[in-house]
Order: sequence, then structure tokens, then C-alpha cells
Amino acid sequence: MANNTYNITELVGTSPEGVDAAVRNAITEASKTLRNLDWFEVQSIRGHVEGDRVADWQVTLKLGFRHEG
Repeated sequence: MANNTYNITELVGTSPEGVDAAVRNAITEASKTLRNLDWFEVQSIRGHVEGDRVADWQVTLKLGFRHEG
């Protein structure tokens, strides 16, 4: 990551399958509209409970992408 400038966006990915899938879903969706994705940082992990089970995982990410000058 030498001599680059980055933009940062925050987004939330979700999945009933787990945290990893929620992260991957967020990055997959972001890559449809953002170019030069380089890194992510997990800010928080939450879950949605239905009855006595985990129904969905929610992961808040900061996603860094190279600024195009």
C-alpha cells in the first residue's frame, strides 16, 4: 500500500450463514459500484434472534478503496 490515497465507506453485510458470509456479501455488493477495493475493517458484529436461534448475522464494515486522482 505504498503512496496511495484511500476513500472509506461504511456498510453493513448480512447473512443467515455466519459472519464470514456477511462480510463476503457486503464486499460483493460494494464491488458492483466501487472500483479499486483494497481492504476492509470489521467495526461491529450483531445478530438477529428469532425465537431461540440466530436468524441472521450483521457485520458493519469500513471498506477502503484507492482514490482515483
